[in-house]
Amino acid sequence: MDQDLESQRESVECAVYLKALADSVRLQIVRALQAGPLSVSDLAELLEMELANVSHHLRVLYHANIVTSERDGKFIYYALNIEFLKSRAANRSLDFGCCKIDLRD
Repeated sequence: MDQDLESQRESVECAVYLKALADSVRLQIVRALQAGPLSVSDLAELLEMELANVSHHLRVLYHANIVTSERDGKFIYYALNIEFLKSRAANRSLDFGCCKIDLRD
């Protein structure tokens, strides 16, 4: 019985991650963050999008625990949550435990 509950919990967590990544803009953000932390304005410029749209997508990724944030003065920098990275050196996949997504350049 406990194994069934654990399996169900893992499935719910995995669905949250996959739902957060099921958007082309959010995948572009994840790819951009592979190079290192970026601010909302950096991402908006890179993706040629409005700040509000980028902020919305970052909020979804943040609440799914895929990205982290850190304040530096008046700027907030976002980075991939290293717990999901297969390897810090390779930085090419997100491992959610239930599944792994390999990222391409």
